[in-house]
Amino acid sequence: MVPTRQFLLWTTIIALGAGAMLAQVQRMGPRGQRMPAPGEFGPFPPEPPPYVPIDEGGSLVRGEGGILIDEQTVKTAREVASHSTGTPEWKNPPGFEKDVFTFARILFKATGNPGINAQGWGRGRHLSWWVDFPDADLNFSYRTQQLTSIRTDPDGRVLRLSDPDLTHYPMVIMEHPGYIGLNDRELVALRNYLKNGGFLLVSDFWSQLEWDGFAREMNRVMPGQAWVDIGTDHPIFHCVFDLKGPLQHMQVPTMQFWNPEHNPNDPTSPPLQKVNRGAGSEKMSIRGWFDEKGRMMALVMHNTDVPDGWEREGEDDRYFRTFSEKISYPLGVNILFYQMTH
Repeated sequence: MVPTRQFLLWTTIIALGAGAMLAQVQRMGPRGQRMPAPGEFGPFPPEPPPYVPIDEGGSLVRGEGGILIDEQTVKTAREVASHSTGTPEWKNPPGFEKDVFTFARILFKATGNPGINAQGWGRGRHLSWWVDFPDADLNFSYRTQQLTSIRTDPDGRVLRLSDPDLTHYPMVIMEHPGYIGLNDRELVALRNYLKNGGFLLVSDFWSQLEWDGFAREMNRVMPGQAWVDIGTDHPIFHCVFDLKGPLQHMQVPTMQFWNPEHNPNDPTSPPLQKVNRGAGSEKMSIRGWFDEKGRMMALVMHNTDVPDGWEREGEDDRYFRTFSEKISYPLGVNILFYQMTH
């Protein structure tokens, strides 16, 4: 059972004014220094070589920026070097280390099933749980503490679904799960976690192909569970920050592929991204799983890269103002607040 104590703690989140607070957000690097000026970042890293998934085993994977991550030993975001412009550091008062929200990222294996990943867009089939890691985890945690009254874990957490610590975290995050492959232990663990009050947030995967791969695996978790489309009239868009539609205007592009010439109000303008993410990748959707009492168990943001607005906030001022400030952080805080109070 997910701990009631943390749920009660998080119901005390105080929403601060969206316009006033976000206008004051400063991009801060380690130990409080300002982030580098826009444009001071390297090129998109070359495509890493594919690796052979090992069920429940350890392996080295090459994350963003070419950083090697040992899946056997990694436990927190803090122990992995930033590949962007640095991450903030902060501490909580002694004695309150566990009375915090912890950004918990799920480590999973990409499937080796050729029926799923023998085709696909570009690097897509080689991307996995480590996309946007560790910068998104730590930046979002810091901003949540900055913009609300909630305190956050300064280290974050990485865990497998089969980890016995899973039930310590009422909310867990998955990224790029279009080629996810779960073993029997993970299937049962995720099913029990969701049924017992846990919440899964998913983002940053694109195209119909990747949706089908993800949905196929999730159907093994809860056979017959139906996905429900969520529109901008849902309270999740208005509970702290008031985010106005249409939903498509909230689509966040991957920063390296962003086309600044795109105008969401002009259907004849260039596409939002400079690359083709695959068939069925143009339209953003948000879908949820609900239990028999109407509680949201999972929220999936498809065809949008909301965590990139957290991860890349210090790299480009215009991207920050357009997506990080107006969409990624407000929506992330809203999701956290809504889920922890329902």
